[in-house]
Order: sequence, then C-alpha cells, then structure tokens
Amino acid sequence: MKEIRNYIEDSLKGLFSAEEIRSLTKMILERCCSIPQQRLLFDKDIQISDTQKQDIEAIVTRLKNQEPIQYILGIACFYDLDFNVTPDVLIPRPETEELVERILSRHRQQGIRILDIGTGSGCIAVTLAAHLPEARVVAADVSPGALATAARNATKNGVTVHFIETDILARKALEDIPGVFDVIVSNPPYVKLSEKESMEANVLNYEPHLALFVTDSDPLLFYRSIARFGNEKLRKGGSLYFEINAQYGNEVAGLLEEEGYTDIEIIKDIPGKDRIIQAKR
Repeated sequence: MKEIRNYIEDSLKGLFSAEEIRSLTKMILERCCSIPQQRLLFDKDIQISDTQKQDIEAIVTRLKNQEPIQYILGIACFYDLDFNVTPDVLIPRPETEELVERILSRHRQQGIRILDIGTGSGCIAVTLAAHLPEARVVAADVSPGALATAARNATKNGVTVHFIETDILARKALEDIPGVFDVIVSNPPYVKLSEKESMEANVLNYEPHLALFVTDSDPLLFYRSIARFGNEKLRKGGSLYFEINAQYGNEVAGLLEEEGYTDIEIIKDIPGKDRIIQAKR
C-alpha cells in the first residue's frame, strides 16, 4: 500500500497541491481497490493486485494529461449528492452550490414549480427536487447528451424531474416548455471566447464548449433570452436566478431592469466575486 501511495504522490507532484494529491489518492484507491476511506487510513497492510495497479497507473496517466478526475471516475459530488458526469456536461462547481442554497433558503412553499434552463448534468434541478420533494421541477437543455446524463442523475438520486430538449435562444422554447413557473434558474454559458487564453487546460481541453462559451460580441445573449422568456413564463411575483460571469454583474442587472424585473440583487460568492443575480418579475 505504501508503495502505491508513493507512486501516486510522486507522479502527481508539481501538478497538484499536497492537499489535492491526498484527496486524489484517496479517490483513486477507493475506486480501483474498492477500499473505504476509513480502511485506507488505518489498514496499512492492504494488498493490491497487478490488475488494480494497472488501473491506478491508467488513472494517474490521465491526470498527468490534465483530465479532470471527475471525468476519469465518471462521478462528481454536488451538495452532498453524487452525480454522473460525462464529456457532455460541465463538472458541477461549488459556486453553483451557493446558487442552489439561495433558492432552497427562500422557496419552501408547497407545490412550487421550478424551471432549470441549461441543466447540463442536472445538478441544480436534481438537488432542488431532492430537497423540495413537493416541488414540480422541469429542466431544459439543447444537448441530448446532457439530458441523457441528467435523466440518469435524477434516477440515481431517486427524484422526479421532467426533462425537455429545447433551445432557449429559439422562440419555439415557449411552446416546448409548457406552463408557468414560480422560479426560473439558469447557469448559462457565460465565458467569453476571448477568455480562453487564460483558462486552465483541464477545463479548456475537456469540458463541453457548448456549455461554457459565449461570443464576445454579445456576452449577455443567454441572459437576455431567458429574461424575455421569463416575462412570459414566470408568474407575477415569481423569482429569476442566474449564475453570472463576475465581470458582468452590473450589466446583467441593467438588462433585467430594462426587461421590467424588480428587486434585483447581485450576490457575491464565497471568494467575493459577483456570482449570482436574483430578481422578481
């Protein structure tokens, strides 16, 4: 066991912090050897087979190529739930957990109707459905692959979410998504194409560009389309929530004001960046 630990740590040194390497080591050993983390801490005499060593070496090689561990293992944790992740979907992120927490803290009423636009892995929709069992949750995405992954995650976590394939930029989305909602939430593409140069390779080379990028010429494209959609599909007094590019908090707020929304608030994430906008119709 010590030998294989040393191999993982030496191979990843310089690529990850010491804390990240410790976490990755635990995840790799737990996956490849089916060893609970408690045993890894206290049982130093665990024997590892040649096949298990080969599996570990394959994972380490992929990590050295900067492939995210979540894609390698096919799973990510979000709000204490496990989600399948594939190259069709973004890896769920901590700032999106803050968005979910904000919704959960404000919307506990019975029979609430929630729409998640651009659902990806389904992390927002599935988590809301898990914590609001009386809610009616609908999730939409333009990507069939993303919707297939999201549907698996709903089943995996024992919740019911109604999934719809549609393009929110198209007028037809109003027909594809029936009904009126109390809450609309979206974490749409918001990274400008010009920001590619400053992005980490593990994001740029592996995560789906369809879910990441928007043109520099119209970085608010999705916010504008969703806000206008909300003017027809959000009940009067209903709430709209966005995750945003930290550079565009004031611009998104101004757009919402132009579209007739009220009680607009920009919320900073834990690191102190503008990350969430909420508004009422």
